[in-house]
This record gives sequence, structure tokens and C-alpha cells, in this order.
Amino acid sequence: MDKLKMIGGKPLQGEVLIAGAKNAALPILCACLLSKDPIELRNVPDLQDVRTMLKLLKNMGVQVSFPDPENRTHLILSAASITSFEATYDIVKTMRASILVLGPLLARLGKATVSLPGGCAIGARPVDQHIKGLKAMGAAMKIKGGNIEAKAERLQGASILTDMITVTGTENLLMAATLAKGTTTLENAAREPEVSDLAELLVKMGAKITGIGSDKLVIEGVDALHGAEHSVIPDRIEAGTFLCAVAAAGGDVLVKHCRPDTLDAVLVKLREVGLDVETGPDWIRAKMQGRPKAVNFRTSEYPAFPTDMQAQLMSVNAIAQGSSTITETIFENRFMHVQELNRLGADIAIEGNTAIAQGVEALSGATVMATDLRASASLVIAGLAAQGETIVDRIYHLDRGYDRMEQKLTQLGANIERVK
Repeated sequence: MDKLKMIGGKPLQGEVLIAGAKNAALPILCACLLSKDPIELRNVPDLQDVRTMLKLLKNMGVQVSFPDPENRTHLILSAASITSFEATYDIVKTMRASILVLGPLLARLGKATVSLPGGCAIGARPVDQHIKGLKAMGAAMKIKGGNIEAKAERLQGASILTDMITVTGTENLLMAATLAKGTTTLENAAREPEVSDLAELLVKMGAKITGIGSDKLVIEGVDALHGAEHSVIPDRIEAGTFLCAVAAAGGDVLVKHCRPDTLDAVLVKLREVGLDVETGPDWIRAKMQGRPKAVNFRTSEYPAFPTDMQAQLMSVNAIAQGSSTITETIFENRFMHVQELNRLGADIAIEGNTAIAQGVEALSGATVMATDLRASASLVIAGLAAQGETIVDRIYHLDRGYDRMEQKLTQLGANIERVK
């Protein structure tokens, strides 16, 4: 099992290129199921979760090709012939985003069987809103043997108000509605940039969608969708992670191929900690000297501060001047990195869904264990700022969402290596 070994204390210097967004790529890959025609995609991140989704789609009969075998960020998918309508537990248990095949399969082919996702390290993420919405569109749904079994002659347009904001729920229902008969209205829809990126691809495929970027999506169903070309948006969470690394370790870094307009809430807080931030159309320059200042923040749905950046900014707060409170409103178990940060010398206590961090002057290297994707990123950030050697174990979590993080950090001057 791979580990990352680093010696902290070196400021970061140079340029880093941001990959495509994992959370946009996964639903976009599933959108290929909506058409018989090929879908050509660029800027797809070469990540473990993407490979898992491609494996699932191939199992269903989707043809996946790479025009340049050396470039796995450019691919063509063809779902002309679907041979399986099932997402089995062996894949779903490793990646909950597998649920995103449910809506497209049901809309175009009239049936789907998707294993129920199990629990997750960062908390329960129920799929009841997916089921509720598809039932409203006329699907016959039942839970049998741990699977969601769905059938529909043709989905019908409906007015759907979800009980909560759900990103994957919005994406599943949005894809399903594109081929439904009549008009579908999705209210309380997720507004994340990744949802909008999916919607933009669907429009290129011939879908009729209004309200993109808002909490109310109106979809006029069409009889068929056609092929399209699309480039996945840059990953705002990867960009935010590198910005937090600069805030913690110090230095001067140009973050390239990113979307500053999708990071407003993060940039506000990083400026508060003392990071000197300059932005352009597709770049962010970050400079940091001295200790950061502690900042309070609260996670919430977009455009508020993202839960996927909570752990990384907590690492900055761990060495900041002053105390801070971090409130997590999205996932109930998303503080498991706290005990690992404390192993590095942080002083963080948990009270319910709030963490209270008393900033310390310096962290000390130690061996720590990653518990989930963003927790692993927070431990890398802490290790870059710590004195001495830090080893982060179980970095397969990190590989699910970051493309060659250690190589990118090495290019910025960090003393970090992957240990087999």
C-alpha cells in the first residue's frame, strides 16, 4: 500500500496545472448512456474514480477509446449497444457515484438495476431523493436484494421538489428528464459548477434546459439526444487544495488552468488568513509570508464554502495565529482527520458538528493515516508545514481525487515522495 513521505518547512514556488474536475467528469461520463452517438470528451482527469466509472460503463457495453493512447484525458465513448443494465455492488461499494447510471439507463432504455450504496466514511448519503424524483416521473421502483430495480415505458415530465439539496440527485434527475415526455421542473436543485457543466454538455447533445446555474431547472424532454464534444471544467477543489498548501507552507505559486469564479467563497477565507491572492480569467497567483491568521467558517451548499475544502482549510487553521471554529453542515462524520492532525501536534477539539482549533506555532512530523479523500489532502498540507518527517498512509484515498499530487508538489519544491 503506497504512502507519501515528506519533510516539511519548505515554501512552495513555481507553477501548477489543475486537472479536470472529478465531480464533473463522473456524471458527464454517465451522460454517454443517453445517446447512441459517440461523445468526445477532453480534460477528463486520470483518477482512480474515473477509471472505476469507465470500468462500469465498459461492463454495460460502452465502447471507450483514446485517440492518443498516451493521453488519457481525451476519450471517446460510444453507448450504441448496451449489453447490461446493472451496476453491481462490487463497483458501487468502491464509488458511490455509480448511482449516476440510474437516470440515463432508465430514460433511454427503460430499465436499470443499481446496487444500493453502502455507508461512507464521511457519513450517510441516502439516495431516497433519486428514487422519489424518478417515481414522480412515472418509474416503477423497488428495492430488492440490496438493489434498486427501476422500469419505465417512457418517463413523464413532472414537477419535483427535493427535500434537500443533493448534487448527485440533481444530476440523475436532470439526465433522466432530458428524454422524458413533456416538461420537468427541478426545484431546490444543486447549483454547483459541476452540475452546470453536465447541463452544458446535455445542451450540446440536444437537450432543452433552462435555468442552468440556478436552483430551478426546467427541462423540456426530447425524443433523442445526439453526439457532442465537451471539455470538462477545471477542478475547483484541487485548485483550492494547492492554495491552502501555499497558505500553510508559505511561498509564491501560480495556479494555472483553473476557474477563479467557482472559488469565491474559498478565496474570501484565504484572503482572511493572509494569503495574497491575485486572479485572472484562468489563473490564481498566491503568495504567503509568515503565519496565517485563524478564520471561522461554515460549510454549506454552493455558492457557500464547500464541504470538500473543510479539511484543507482546517490544516491552515491548525498553525494559525488565534483560535477558530469550523462548522460542518453537510456530512456528519467529516471530522475524522482531526485526530490525525492532533497527532502532528495540532490542538483541535470537536463539539458536535463544530471543531474548535487553537492555532499552534508549529506542527511536528509523525506517521498519520488518511481516512477519506479530502482528509488525505489535509494531512499532506499539514505535513508540508510541519517540522521533520511526516508519513501519510492509505493514500489510495488521495488517488481517487488528485492526479499525481506528489509530482505536482515536487515541481513546486516540496520534499515529498511516494513510497511503495
